[in-house]
Amino acid sequence: MPQVKIFSIIIPFKSWSRDLEECLEHIQNQTVKSSEVILLPDKEVTLPEIYNELPVEIFPTGAVNPALKRDLGSEKATGQFLAFIDDDAYPQPDWLEVALNTLKNRDDIAAIGGPAITPKNDPFWARVFGAVFLSDFSGGFRERYVPSPPRRMIDDWPTVNLIVRKEVFNKVGGFNTEFWPGEDTKFCLDLTLNGFKILYVPELVVFHHRRPQLQKHMRQVGNYGYHR
Repeated sequence: MPQVKIFSIIIPFKSWSRDLEECLEHIQNQTVKSSEVILLPDKEVTLPEIYNELPVEIFPTGAVNPALKRDLGSEKATGQFLAFIDDDAYPQPDWLEVALNTLKNRDDIAAIGGPAITPKNDPFWARVFGAVFLSDFSGGFRERYVPSPPRRMIDDWPTVNLIVRKEVFNKVGGFNTEFWPGEDTKFCLDLTLNGFKILYVPELVVFHHRRPQLQKHMRQVGNYGYHR
């Protein structure tokens, strides 16, 4: 009988990239090994042999938005918890360990979110734009980009680093696939309106590569502001 997985790590993306490889490398190094990885590319991809030890499932989705990809991945997931991360981000080694220790001791918590830190080895301009996210210019949500104790309740969190109980995800109907970008804000709103709690956990860390071009960065900031 196959072992039941604790976590289903869900990664939507368009095509294979070096950033995705980096993400998978860090998933391989997690201190908690009871997880499956669900990859959701636009088209079929071939998994490099170095990831053969990872329990990976690949489900090509066609050219659909990330919200729909995440919903499709959640339908395929067998884990107790759905761990959402972007393909241009990678987790700290104890990411799943922190999540497990938090969720198993807090039955009242439906979801947890943590910071997405700009990697120190990002190109200069990517680090500059990462610093912009720490300012009021980007909305003043500093806790999203650096660990900012204490733990506390929140009502909105991006899916670059969001872990949700699967049964709760299903109860609220998952993501609104017609609402993108901003589907994570709508999902968190659905959670809170249904009485579910979201906890900010500053130790739940991923690293998120920033866009190194000004135009792409400003477009991203604009999208965040418009939908939040």
